[in-house]
Amino acid sequence: MWTKYHKKRRLGRFVLPAMTVAFLSYFGYHCVHGDYGLRATEVFEQQRIARQQELAVLVAKREHFEKEVALLSDGSLDKDMLDEKARYQLNYSRPDEIVVFNK
Repeated sequence: MWTKYHKKRRLGRFVLPAMTVAFLSYFGYHCVHGDYGLRATEVFEQQRIARQQELAVLVAKREHFEKEVALLSDGSLDKDMLDEKARYQLNYSRPDEIVVFNK
């Protein structure tokens, strides 16, 4: 039978705050240490910077090759470039020449 004055339990006061602390602790931990947390964001940023530098190197190489191809195209054939490529591929030089390779 219920009465107007029933005894309050001390344990009942701590259930909701304990659940709240557990909930916030769980999500707080995963905000920092999770797959997409703060620490993972730092790793992603380092990877982004490294890949951006790698992209810059590859773009520079591509531009260099595009310039070489433009010099060897039919419309503007550069005879010095053609001679240089032919000598490099055939490993040919005259006895009075000095050959310097840049790679």
